[in-house]
Amino acid sequence: MGKNFDYDFSGWATRNDIKCADGRTIRQNAFIGDNNTIVPLVYQHNHKDITNVLGHALLVNKPEGVRMYGKFNDTYEGMHARTAVENGDITALSIYANGLKHANGKDVVHGSIREVSLVISPANPGATIDYVSMSHGEDGEDEEAIIYSGYQDFNVNPSTLDRDILTHASNEKEDEEDEPEPKPEKDTKKKGADMADSSKNDILKVLDTLDEEQQAAVQAAIGYAVEHADEIKKQAGGDNDDDDEEDVDNEAAHYYEGGSDFMSHHNIFEAEDDKVYTLSHAAQEDILYDAKQRGSTFRTAFKEYVESELQHGIDDIDQLFPDYEDVYKGEPETFKRDQSWVASVMNGVHKAPYARVRTRFADARGKELRAKGYIKGDEKTIAGNIKLLKRTTDPQTIYRKDALERDDIIDITDFDVVNYQYKIMRENLDEDIALAILVGDDRSDDDREQIKPEHIRPIWTDEELYTLHADVDFDAMKATLQGTETGKHFSDNYIYAEAMVQTLLYTREKYKGSGNLAMYATPHLINQMLLSRDLNGRRIYQNLSDLQAALNVSSIHTIEQFEGRVRTTADNKKKKLLALFVNLNDYQVGSVKGGEITKFQQFDIDFNQEKMLLETRLSGAMIKPWAAIAIEEDVTA
Repeated sequence: MGKNFDYDFSGWATRNDIKCADGRTIRQNAFIGDNNTIVPLVYQHNHKDITNVLGHALLVNKPEGVRMYGKFNDTYEGMHARTAVENGDITALSIYANGLKHANGKDVVHGSIREVSLVISPANPGATIDYVSMSHGEDGEDEEAIIYSGYQDFNVNPSTLDRDILTHASNEKEDEEDEPEPKPEKDTKKKGADMADSSKNDILKVLDTLDEEQQAAVQAAIGYAVEHADEIKKQAGGDNDDDDEEDVDNEAAHYYEGGSDFMSHHNIFEAEDDKVYTLSHAAQEDILYDAKQRGSTFRTAFKEYVESELQHGIDDIDQLFPDYEDVYKGEPETFKRDQSWVASVMNGVHKAPYARVRTRFADARGKELRAKGYIKGDEKTIAGNIKLLKRTTDPQTIYRKDALERDDIIDITDFDVVNYQYKIMRENLDEDIALAILVGDDRSDDDREQIKPEHIRPIWTDEELYTLHADVDFDAMKATLQGTETGKHFSDNYIYAEAMVQTLLYTREKYKGSGNLAMYATPHLINQMLLSRDLNGRRIYQNLSDLQAALNVSSIHTIEQFEGRVRTTADNKKKKLLALFVNLNDYQVGSVKGGEITKFQQFDIDFNQEKMLLETRLSGAMIKPWAAIAIEEDVTA
């Protein structure tokens, strides 16, 4: 850093006492340890490739900040950058610094500059080669940052600054005229400064002869000396603070390159705490570029950058990521079982304005009731009795109760959580009533919360007078079809479908209900039938309408809640439900005035809770004999 250092351009690397966008302020002599040091000159802080090193920069500490004097390499990239600067295409600078220490909050009072970079877009508008903006890392005491320094209220026209300096050095005189000189604080110190320059050159030559381990040891020793300067002075018998001792400390800081843990974890300038962070804010462009190139996430690219580039990592790095955004705004997307079939049940049943129901049927099918032929002289006999069949059904109260903390109701502002909770409660109530009508409540008989089958009578398990039960025999159907060599031409699903169709049609011969039947079955059963194919891959049923026509039903509803339903008969046989066929107009749901589904809401002042209740009182039963069909599979074995 002699008298003959020629340079291609200059500018302010940092400016003091400027409050930046993130609230930090660089204070005077924060980077005094970098006075008269040379650091790499790069582009956009990209130093992953050697070709991105454009040259080098001499740093000179000034009362206003740190000046830099840049020299471009005679490489293609260096010449390209020189042209861009001369043409005014690039007018902004930034520095990469670490070892940042703070005082009084966000005042930066110490750090080490590691590189100077040409940048396209600084943080503050109006930044130029001489007055550029400033950008730090995230809030907190960062050990490492990329810093832009911009001008504010200096009463200077930036367009007139250093435009005459953007020329190449051509002779020694020009070098001497433009050459930056270390700023002497006092005239009496000039001689000592010249001696320091000579000492620096000698020390650099010595350091160049050391290997990496030796250099690390020297750096650690210097770092310790800087950190514990006061203690060393006391041990030496001196406690004065004259300027010569300060110069020694500054010279030591100049050669210190940040390798010591002493400097990383202690702050001699009133640090707020002992915690040191590492951050490179301007490296976001590199991180985003890597993420796009490899198709990875920003989180993954950021993590890899921290592991490979930053010296000490970032505690709680997840705090730097942006907040999560809801894909669906307002009410959360609710995960629930398929309930599309529930409306068909609740709307399909016959509704009555009374809840206590009695059904009476007279069975006039007995042989003894037949008409008889008369023979003269014989006594006419009396026919047998007609069987009277009756049953009664009483209502039961069915409810759904819940509560919400009032604090939660107030804090949730993006949707009405009370109405949302009521909606979920109503869906739950309707689903359980519909299931009770079709197949019953799967809770045990001794469960106090069970919807009792004597009040809401399930169609599946109802008496044979009301529901016809038929077993499907897949093995028998397979044997029948194989006898016609069907196995050579059709898949097993075809055998399954044919068995279902045959069982339903034969059982339907006994059906006495009103209107056409609707089918309720598991999704798997319907899919098996739809996937019936011949061995050429052609489907037997092209769509759901074809299957409806084959089964002779008005509609098909899939109910995943039917999966795994098994009942035990009076003779201890296990019957697995496959499908129900019923016209729900033959099933009556009764409720008197006040027993309809009603909503209640009450505030509990003792527990600060909003309590909600949905309640109904009703009965349900089949009102016509032989009006439903249950197709089952015997799984006793």
